Amino acid sequence: VLLVRNRKEFRALGSKCPHYGAPLSKGVLRGERLRCPWHGACFNIRTGDIEEYPALDCVPCFKVSVEGGKVFITAKKKVLTSPAVADLRVKDTSRRCLLNRSTMLLLGGGVAALVCAETLRQEGFTGRIIMATKEKHVPYDKSKLSKEMNLKAEDIYLRKPEFLKARGIEFWTEKEAVSVDFQEHRVHFMDGSSQKYQQLLIATGSHSGSLKVPGADLQNIHTLQTPEESSKVLELAAGRNLVIVGASFIEKSQACRLPAPARDTNGISLQPGAAAELPACLGFGWLQLPLQMLQNKGVKFHMKTELCELKGKDGKVTEAVLANGEKLPADVVVVGIGSSPNSAFLKGTSIARDDKGAILVDLHMQTNIPNVLAAGDVVTFPVALLGGDSSSIHHQQVAEAHGHCAALNMLRRGEQLHTVPYFWTTLLGKSIRYAGCGKGYTDTVVKGSLEQQKFLIFYIRDGHVTAAASLNCDPMVSLIAEVLYLGKQISKEEAE
Repeated sequence: VLLVRNRKEFRALGSKCPHYGAPLSKGVLRGERLRCPWHGACFNIRTGDIEEYPALDCVPCFKVSVEGGKVFITAKKKVLTSPAVADLRVKDTSRRCLLNRSTMLLLGGGVAALVCAETLRQEGFTGRIIMATKEKHVPYDKSKLSKEMNLKAEDIYLRKPEFLKARGIEFWTEKEAVSVDFQEHRVHFMDGSSQKYQQLLIATGSHSGSLKVPGADLQNIHTLQTPEESSKVLELAAGRNLVIVGASFIEKSQACRLPAPARDTNGISLQPGAAAELPACLGFGWLQLPLQMLQNKGVKFHMKTELCELKGKDGKVTEAVLANGEKLPADVVVVGIGSSPNSAFLKGTSIARDDKGAILVDLHMQTNIPNVLAAGDVVTFPVALLGGDSSSIHHQQVAEAHGHCAALNMLRRGEQLHTVPYFWTTLLGKSIRYAGCGKGYTDTVVKGSLEQQKFLIFYIRDGHVTAAASLNCDPMVSLIAEVLYLGKQISKEEAE
């Protein structure tokens, strides 16, 4: 049990974050909000309710009394050993008669659609909720596909089928949407069926970029899009030559988790333009540090070049040819060259999209079409830390915040999105955290040492901090995230 004193009041709640089990005693407390030190989830210390994602479950709260200068906590033993689950108490019955005749159709099987469905139930909606996805699994933790790689899908389910069924959430697997008739309020699926809706959420996510080079149709070329593919890559890579195309944090994260025989012969080539993308996000020092860390473990980098051809034998890839003439032995190729929104099925409709295909939404997650909302990786949305300019941010926590906001607005609550983007990963046992939105930063303040691999970087725009990143300084990034969430400004002088 974690005992918290907020001014003169005591609160007692579960001591571990229900997301990944982080010790909340090392978190950040501001008023009645407690923020997890690892991944930024926030909880109300009075009720245990979630106030910021990525956690899906509340934390338990316990009765506290003060007698004779001593604090007494009353709790059931069973509750102490199991996390509280999502609270499905009806919170608002004012519009239930109208809303409960509706069908809410949610396209997508990721966290945005999942949180939307759960929020609808938590807020008292008892009508029909359908989640339709081309996936064959219930929602799972996709962030682990590049971090652990050897897990079965069932091991990373965010909610089990029984959980969804018990809450009346229909989950349709292998049900891919191919078109939407917005006038008729009807979605058509690949299998020839269709479904009418009163309100629609499009949360179809994104897909990995595909190679457009000769030989791209050979076998043993993979992306990390599903649990099956992730574990297959790990199996195939053991003792073989692996080439990873791309140089983002996800690809580096994957490289450090390969068996040693695979790392020793690993080559990583960089696609056009990627050399500029990483520094623009995190700064030049961040680019060099992961490279050095992985090079020390035997990973070979081939930078400032591109893949121009894949060669094979008997239908399987055997060699990767780079534009600079280098030839890399390749038994397995993993492609990580960015992603594109899954919105092709909307082509030819009146829904507004940007030049990359992302759906345009406002702060209510509302599209330009009435009763059609969108959330997650498929959208471009206004970001408060960018002064309201729109951007696409592919973070799990952001997608969950989108789903929550969308659900409230499907219920006509007029809720505006309010969240601070929070990204996390690990590299060779080192934790990397990033909170905020540093796009367009003009200056940085570095605390600590890049050489000693423990530091905090502040990103400055217009004289104020808009983002922070760290290596092995997790609680500090959670603190910055909380300050930014509360709308307070940190000047460059304060950062220094």
